[in-house]
Amino acid sequence: MKLKILQVGEPVLRQPARPLSAEDIQSPPIQQLIELMRETMQDAPGVGLAAPQVGLPLQLAVIEDRLEYHREIPAEQLAARKRAPIPFHVIINPQLSIANTAEVAFFEGCLSLTGFVALVPRALAVHVQCMNERGEPCVIDAEGWYARILQHEIDHLNGTLYLDRMAARSFMTSLNYTRLWQEKAVEQVWAELGLP
Repeated sequence: MKLKILQVGEPVLRQPARPLSAEDIQSPPIQQLIELMRETMQDAPGVGLAAPQVGLPLQLAVIEDRLEYHREIPAEQLAARKRAPIPFHVIINPQLSIANTAEVAFFEGCLSLTGFVALVPRALAVHVQCMNERGEPCVIDAEGWYARILQHEIDHLNGTLYLDRMAARSFMTSLNYTRLWQEKAVEQVWAELGLP
C-alpha cells in the first residue's frame, strides 16, 4: 500500500515534527509506517521521504539512493556531485551539524513539489546523530550527495522546504530543466540565469 505524498501548501509541511521515543519506534504502527514509507519512496521514485510528507508530524525519514537511479546520469555529473549508491536506512530524531561549511549548489527536486527543481546551495559535509529503526543511537558522517539528501530530509522534519534555501531565479519545471539545463555545468547555469 502506497501512502499519499502531500504537496506544498499543506500545513504539516511547514511545522516542526515531534520526536519519537525508543518505545514509539519499536511499536507496530511505527514499524509499519517505516515499511509503507519505504514502498512509497521507491514507487515515486525518490531518494528520501520524511514523515511530514505523508501527513505525519514525526521526526522520521527514510533514505535510499539506488544504483538504478544513477544509470541515466553521466559519470562526470555523478563525480561532480560525489554521488554513490546509499543503502536503505531510517533516521529518527536527527541532530545535524555542519562538518564542512563550504557550500555547493546543485539542482534539487522534492516529492512534495512535483514537477519542479531549483539550484540549492548545501554544505559539502555533515555530521548527524540520530536513532535507527530499532531505536538504537546512530552517527552518520556524510559528504557530497548523501550530505545533501540528509540536509533536505532533516529540513522537512523542521518545517523547511528547499524553496526556503534555493537560488530563486533557478526555480523551473523539471521538463525545462531536462530540455534546457541538464547537460550544462552548474557554473554555466549560474551565469546564464544571472545569479549573484
